[in-house]
Amino acid sequence: MSTSRVITWDVTASRGYETSWAELGEGVLRARGRAVGTVPEPYWISYELDTAGDWVTRRLYVTAESASGTRTLDLRHDGSGGWTADGEPLAEVRGALDCDLGLCPLTNTMPVLRHGLHRAPGEREFLMAWVSVPDLTVRPSRQTYTHLGPGRVRYASGDFRSDLEFDEDGCVVDYPHLAMRLTPR
Repeated sequence: MSTSRVITWDVTASRGYETSWAELGEGVLRARGRAVGTVPEPYWISYELDTAGDWVTRRLYVTAESASGTRTLDLRHDGSGGWTADGEPLAEVRGALDCDLGLCPLTNTMPVLRHGLHRAPGEREFLMAWVSVPDLTVRPSRQTYTHLGPGRVRYASGDFRSDLEFDEDGCVVDYPHLAMRLTPR
C-alpha cells in the first residue's frame, strides 16, 4: 500500500518555499519537488528522488537555476555503498545510504523511516551524501538522529542541533530554524 502526499514547507532558512509530491510505499519513497529561495542568493531548485527498498537512496536528480546560470546534478547510489555524481565516483561518501539535499526537509524522511525513529527509542549515526544548495556540491556529512518521543527526533550535525517534529508517515512537520510545513496532514 502506498500513500501519496503533496507537502509545502515555508523554508525559513532560505527565505523561500518548497513543495514535494511524494509517494511512500513499502520501504520506498519516490518524490519530485520544487523550491525557491533567496538565501544565499535567489534560486530555483527542481528535484527527483527515488529510493530502493528500505528507503535507501537510489538516485537524486537536481536542477538549480540562479543568476550564475543553470546547474544539474545526477547523484546515484549503486546499492552497495558506492556513489557517483554525474558519472564520476565519490569516494568521500562511500558507505552512505542516503542523500541529504540542503534546505530540503523531505530528505530527513529516509533515515527516520528506516529505523522507526519517529516512533521508537533509539539513536543512529549516519554518513550522508549532502548536497549544497544552490551550487549542488556533494560533501560527506556526519549526522545523528535521536528519538525524543512520539513524532519527535533530534537532528545533530557538527555543532548544529534541532528537535524535529514528524507526522505518522515520517514526514517533517516542523524543523526549527529550517522549515515549517504549511499544508495540513
